[in-house]
Amino acid sequence: MNETGRAANLGRAAAQYTSDMPPTQVVVNGQRRTTDAEPRTPLLWVLREEFGLTAAKYGCGIAQCGACTVHLDGEAVRSCVTPLARAAGKQVTTLEGLARGPLREAWLAEQVPQCGYCQPGQIMSAAALLARTPHPTDAEIDDAMAGNLCRCGTYLRIRRAIHRAARLGGGKP
Repeated sequence: MNETGRAANLGRAAAQYTSDMPPTQVVVNGQRRTTDAEPRTPLLWVLREEFGLTAAKYGCGIAQCGACTVHLDGEAVRSCVTPLARAAGKQVTTLEGLARGPLREAWLAEQVPQCGYCQPGQIMSAAALLARTPHPTDAEIDDAMAGNLCRCGTYLRIRRAIHRAARLGGGKP
């Protein structure tokens, strides 16, 4: 079994662990959800394995690649290292819950996706950037997106898509 498979099995095992702790409540994509997962379980595993939201991907497991990026109360976070307890009572937004709008339109217009594996994390980071900086500069985009790796190398397309989304929606993701 490869490293990714081992990590996925560990994540599933942690998500299935129940304790004497009360259930954790999280608002995911506007819907109140409850889980008995152990509070230290990575949020990514709860989202994927328990809630069936699979857009956020397991990439590295150490918050270095960005494939697992989601929003926690509007802030882009790496869900592979974010414990469930940190999300308790907060708003979690995944790509599935992100409103369709200028960002997704721009992503397609600029033909950003290649293999697609990193794209949910890329889009979630871009959405957080546009929410706080409606018309970012190249430097602001590069800084905000630096933690998201793309093995296909679509970085220039990503930058163009973010600029296009800013023009189309005035910064609304």
